[in-house]
Amino acid sequence: MAASKESDGFDSKFYKPADAFFPAYSNLGLTFDDVTLATLYSEVLPRDTNLETELADGLRLNIPIVSADMDTVTESRMATAMALNGGLGLIHYNMPERQQLSEVSRVKNHVHGLIQEPIKVAPDQLIGDVLEMIETKRFAFSTFPVVDDKGKLVGLLSSHVVKPRYAKRKVDGALTPRAQVHTINQRELGKDPIARADKFFTEHLGIHKLLVVDDKDNLRGLITLSDVERITQERNAQFKPARDPHHHLLCGAAVSATRNAFGELDRDRILAHVGALVERGVDIVAVSTAHGHTKGVGDTVRMLRDAFPKLPLMAGNVTSAEGVEFLASCGANAIKVGQGPGSICTTRIVAGVGIPQLTALYVTSRVAQKKKVSIVADGGITKSGDIVKALTLASAVICGGLLAGCTEAPGEVLEISGKLYKQYRGMGSLAAMKAGSAARYGHSSNPTQKVAPEGVEALKEVSGSVDRVLAQLIGGIQSGMGYLGAHNLTQLRDKARYIRVSPAGQREAAPHDVVELKTGTQ
Repeated sequence: MAASKESDGFDSKFYKPADAFFPAYSNLGLTFDDVTLATLYSEVLPRDTNLETELADGLRLNIPIVSADMDTVTESRMATAMALNGGLGLIHYNMPERQQLSEVSRVKNHVHGLIQEPIKVAPDQLIGDVLEMIETKRFAFSTFPVVDDKGKLVGLLSSHVVKPRYAKRKVDGALTPRAQVHTINQRELGKDPIARADKFFTEHLGIHKLLVVDDKDNLRGLITLSDVERITQERNAQFKPARDPHHHLLCGAAVSATRNAFGELDRDRILAHVGALVERGVDIVAVSTAHGHTKGVGDTVRMLRDAFPKLPLMAGNVTSAEGVEFLASCGANAIKVGQGPGSICTTRIVAGVGIPQLTALYVTSRVAQKKKVSIVADGGITKSGDIVKALTLASAVICGGLLAGCTEAPGEVLEISGKLYKQYRGMGSLAAMKAGSAARYGHSSNPTQKVAPEGVEALKEVSGSVDRVLAQLIGGIQSGMGYLGAHNLTQLRDKARYIRVSPAGQREAAPHDVVELKTGTQ
């Protein structure tokens, strides 16, 4: 024991806890690659770690990862995949308000197995109209229930007839008739709809969809075999899906401090839209701008807090203690930290502002503790080790670039020289601002007026499913916690000790002096 104390004393000359380390570099901005964490004696196996985190009272995630509110990252497919893996998706606001409401509803109604409001088509629609809807809404499916104008089930339009060659045909001439469609009365579902549906699919070989109807044969829902199978797999998963008290998946949505034609905060519009989001079941609303320490953001947060006292609110972005204190006093529960660290962000180059991310996280975390709010590290994450370092100071991280190449991210897949890519753009890029995000950066959305872009448009190599990417990230986080002997994120924050890394040390940390045959991510 004496030897252990002696070694601890010697180690402490080099490896410092946050409150000793960061003030020693108060005149230098540090980011993830500038520091490394010192290991500690551990009895913790990575697989036994707990990654739960709390963003606000009653809002808990099973993994501390949030997908960014960017128009090339998070819509309903991404938000659903994030929640199914225990995280959270923030649906961006670079779309019509009505569409954002629909995106939230798709996530909240994704009660595994029972889709309460399935996408429907009408008998008199053309197959071409259905194809256009699939392309516009970026649906990943092409089988639809067919209902009449009173909601009564008419049949099922199967994917094998939703083809361009049949574009001029009407739905009623291509559907599977009602008499041949498998249905179940909602009364028969009982208290465990999934178990009942599971029994049905076992008994009916080759059937993948079960329509739910009421006594009048009105469509009341849709159960899919893939969802039922996924639910059964959930029971054995280490990280359970993130759900609300009603068993719906968690979902967040971003809004802006919208202004009217007179330059004033458009209070009525913001309140009406957030009210509609609340009605759809949104779990957290993020007032999301590039500069959150402003009157407009503060007024918006105060207004929403007064109107929706129990609604978890996230706000940002800031990089100062004053910014956190300001937003916390306005009523924010969680505060986004990060200005300029994103891979497609040029704020620091264009505007000459922004703080390297790890220093910003330390500074903001100390006042966040006093104000009893959480901070979320937004930007600069390029690998799982960055997440471990961020979580020594923050409650969660927001990822954009790491998820932009996933199949669940919006956007078309491009093939260049045999490789597959997806579009990824900063919300401060010229294209994104013309599409509607200019308000986030304090500019007019009128493309004829001068705009100063603070982001670029880029491509991300396709990286597979969110499940695969998150599995790698989670594995890295767990490894980091195991090296520090941390069972949970609270212990990770308590145990973290830092040391500055030289440029040679940074090179040493990566693979070197070898011909790499296979990367660590494959």
